[in-house]
Amino acid sequence: QVQLVESGGGLVQAGGSLSLSCAGSGRTLTTYTMGWFRQAPGKEREFVSRITWRNDRTYYTDSVKGRFTISKDNNKNTVYLQMNSLKPEDTAVYYCAASTRPIVGTLAVNYDYWGQGTQVTVSS
Repeated sequence: QVQLVESGGGLVQAGGSLSLSCAGSGRTLTTYTMGWFRQAPGKEREFVSRITWRNDRTYYTDSVKGRFTISKDNNKNTVYLQMNSLKPEDTAVYYCAASTRPIVGTLAVNYDYWGQGTQVTVSS
């Protein structure tokens, strides 16, 4: 069993930056693929980014490429999402998730463990 706790959300003006953290406990995350998702009011949860713990392979949805960076710290069992050049449309609750599956993709159903979410609000 893995417990995930996100932090780092907040209110920022358009063009600003925020850094989200996702700390894992209960088990080491070294065998998981870690993902970030977001959900805006009235919308479905959408994939943002993922990183494979074993070989650091990363993947981003098109709308955040060049602005967001996912990374991890093995020693801290933590994954990060650095968000730069934020836009009002980035406003959402951001969730961290972990998957044990060998092929994960971008579907939320493929992730087994979820954090509670952290609110990111970008004002125009």
